[in-house]
Amino acid sequence: MIKSAYLDTSVFGGYFDEEFSVPTVKFFDRIIQDKITIIMSEILVAELQGAPNHVRGLMDIIPESQIQSIDVTTETESLAKMYISENVVGKTSYADCLHIALATISHTDILVSWNFKHIVNVDKIRGYNSVNLKLGYKLIDIYSPFELGKYE
Repeated sequence: MIKSAYLDTSVFGGYFDEEFSVPTVKFFDRIIQDKITIIMSEILVAELQGAPNHVRGLMDIIPESQIQSIDVTTETESLAKMYISENVVGKTSYADCLHIALATISHTDILVSWNFKHIVNVDKIRGYNSVNLKLGYKLIDIYSPFELGKYE
């Protein structure tokens, strides 16, 4: 059972994107119904600042009691930089690496994203987890909202 989820910005945008809306809306419904705690980082908040009002407004449908805020620390910055130095992704993906590091260090059950290039990508996930294991961190489970649909 999923108790906590770290969402990156793409999930909020996916709610309104024709291609991604159905599984994203279902996932947001599941968050509310199953009372999944959303791990919110200052990176996500900053990225949402530049989003349209309707995208930012999605935070209003999640009860405050289900939101946990976390901050970037030197530990998360170091882990994010390690993903880059180990060639999991390039330097331009530092913000994505911060999302992965924040989810890892906060012991979040899953990270949810629609970013198939740098995050929800089997080779990248293996790379992130290789670094995590090497440094003594837990493995991180990464999924798209589509993969998190409830199946009867």
